[in-house]
Amino acid sequence: MTLLTRRNFALGSLATTVAACSNGVGTNAAATIDARVDSTLSYMYSTYPATRDLSMKAAGMLVMPLVTEVGFGLGGSFGRGALRISQSTVDYYSAASASAGLQLGGQQYSHVLFFMTEEALMDFRSSPGWAAGADIEYALNDQGDTLRAQTTTSLSPVIAVVFAQAGFRVGATLEGTKYTRILP
Repeated sequence: MTLLTRRNFALGSLATTVAACSNGVGTNAAATIDARVDSTLSYMYSTYPATRDLSMKAAGMLVMPLVTEVGFGLGGSFGRGALRISQSTVDYYSAASASAGLQLGGQQYSHVLFFMTEEALMDFRSSPGWAAGADIEYALNDQGDTLRAQTTTSLSPVIAVVFAQAGFRVGATLEGTKYTRILP
């Protein structure tokens, strides 16, 4: 007969917690991310046709199908996606950020980073954790059915397209977002 002690209870709780936290081994996380990326790209191309031209010119694209962002004084966001080069997935990434200040609400959105130069793509892939910052140019929704990507925008090393926003929170910014390679 096994005696239930605090130590046995703690060890059992720890084992259950670890078992509940899937490490991705034996799961179909990669297939799930790829399916979401395909769906996101299909939506983006049909809603913003100009993004198809950007994708043809880009050295690679990081597609984040769903980023969830919440804030109540302190805030944060998280999402997972895939890096595509020549329409093939080469790596998987997570995007995470934290913020503090006057903020309230939550939202979900999709975004795609278009790496317009081989150098920008190489810098992204070789870094242990890449942070979005001042070198990103935003392409903004213009009149609901087109995307404004002017000459100055298309010459930027990285172009961010944020779309499919849902929820109540003012703005969606990628500045301060850290991208880290993951194994799904």
